[in-house]
Amino acid sequence: QVQLVESGGGLVQTGGSLRLSCVASGRTVSQYAMGWFRQTQGKEREFVAAIRWSGGRTNYADSAKDRFTISRDNAKSTVYLQMNGLKPEDTAVYYCAADGFGRGTSISGNYETWGQGTQVTVSP
Repeated sequence: QVQLVESGGGLVQTGGSLRLSCVASGRTVSQYAMGWFRQTQGKEREFVAAIRWSGGRTNYADSAKDRFTISRDNAKSTVYLQMNGLKPEDTAVYYCAADGFGRGTSISGNYETWGQGTQVTVSP
């Protein structure tokens, strides 16, 4: 069983940056894909970015392209989401998720393990 713990959320002004971290523990994640999703109250969970542990192939939502970067540190079993040029519409709870089949897609149902989430708030 994999456990995921996110950190790095907070309050930032429009145009600012944050780096989210997600530490995976409990099992080796060398074959997993990791994703970041976000959710605001009353809305469905939305895909942000994903990365495969093996090969590092990445996948981004259109809203994240050119502003966000997903990366990983295999030695630390940690995935990062660097967010630049933040906008008020990026305000959400951000969740890290693990896909044991290594697919790295935008489909939340493909991820079987989720973290507790970290709040990101972007002020106007």
